[in-house]
Amino acid sequence: LLNSNVVNDLILLETMMDNMTGRQKDACMLVRMLALRGLGNIASGSPEKVRKHGAKLLASMVNGMDDKDDPHNLVALEAMSSLSKLLDHLEERDIQSMLLHIAIRIRPFFDSEQPDLRRSSIVLFGNLTKFSQGNCEVFFEQILNGLVTLLLHLQDPKPEVVKACKFALRMCGPSMGCEGLCDMFLNHLREDRSLHYGEFMNNVCKHLMQSYPEMLNRLISTNLFYFKSNWVDIRAAAPMFIGFLVLHVEEDQCQQVDLDQLISGEW
Repeated sequence: LLNSNVVNDLILLETMMDNMTGRQKDACMLVRMLALRGLGNIASGSPEKVRKHGAKLLASMVNGMDDKDDPHNLVALEAMSSLSKLLDHLEERDIQSMLLHIAIRIRPFFDSEQPDLRRSSIVLFGNLTKFSQGNCEVFFEQILNGLVTLLLHLQDPKPEVVKACKFALRMCGPSMGCEGLCDMFLNHLREDRSLHYGEFMNNVCKHLMQSYPEMLNRLISTNLFYFKSNWVDIRAAAPMFIGFLVLHVEEDQCQQVDLDQLISGEW
């Protein structure tokens, strides 16, 4: 019903929204999940009302992501999917105050064993970058925190996760302050274009080391974590990533590298 414009004709929206919000504390996890789905559907049925009730809807989605009685993260998954639908209609002032909290909260889902959680969290992260302009420095740190993961998951075994990573990286590009990297993401990560991963990563690492040479050790450390990934293609991509980073770094920056850590592959 909330997915349909008829809810406006019946003057039911506010009543139904209050009921859905109240169900967020229901003892049944399925009810909490479906309540969030209903609230997210307002983006389709009454998009103009999302702006009016933005703060309330956003609070519901954040509460859903923080649901403590959600062992399989189904409520969190619904919250992330619904928030992605609502974002286009929310006021920037409403999302700005929660931007950092949401970005930090969804980051662990990038490596979830559940592909739906990986996909939804990565798509939501890409959508959040639209609101990063006023908070650029703070959100830039979140982009750097997630960059290695997004680039490695271009080798994810699930095509829908690869598609999500391409989208998120295209969205992150303009906020990274490196025109060459931004152009690469926009041109090479189009959905309809196949990717030569090795060649792409070689060029990405060249731009990274030209623009952020001080990031070398941090990028290497994050990659080392993926040496023990459950996904073989990602395990293979991590040492390739490190190899290209070291290849393109200036000699005076090589002192950053902990060779003992690198050779042992420990983290």
